[in-house]
Amino acid sequence: MFEGILDPIFGPVMNLPDPYGLLIICFLMSALITLVYKYTTDQEKMKALKDELKEMQQKIKDMKDNPGKAMKLQKEMMSKNMEYMKHSMKPTLYTFIPIIFIFGWLRNYYTSLGNPDVFFGLSWFWSYFIFSLIFSMILRKMLKIY
Repeated sequence: MFEGILDPIFGPVMNLPDPYGLLIICFLMSALITLVYKYTTDQEKMKALKDELKEMQQKIKDMKDNPGKAMKLQKEMMSKNMEYMKHSMKPTLYTFIPIIFIFGWLRNYYTSLGNPDVFFGLSWFWSYFIFSLIFSMILRKMLKIY
């Protein structure tokens, strides 16, 4: 569908031996998603919400003997969690469409090759999934994203 646009951009990268081409694309996508997330969210507010959620979790653990208070605190924690998710939804919406296009392109690329194993017997999808988790964790730590 978007081969005419994506082939000239990512085609040369995919000519590298497996899994290097997929690694590079995965790193670029993880970096793009991480940067969009960093600059479309209020990082100070996200950190404050995350710290509040951790504090509430600890209080709930300490209230094992008082289930009534724990339930009340858990309801408050759920509302804070919803607020956190609301703030993180904006970057998700911005990055969703490009990810869908690139995943479609990758699927077509690897289907045309007969779906070969890319990394230790894993298909392109699972390889991408594992690489993106690793890259995302590293980039989030490096850029101090909450």
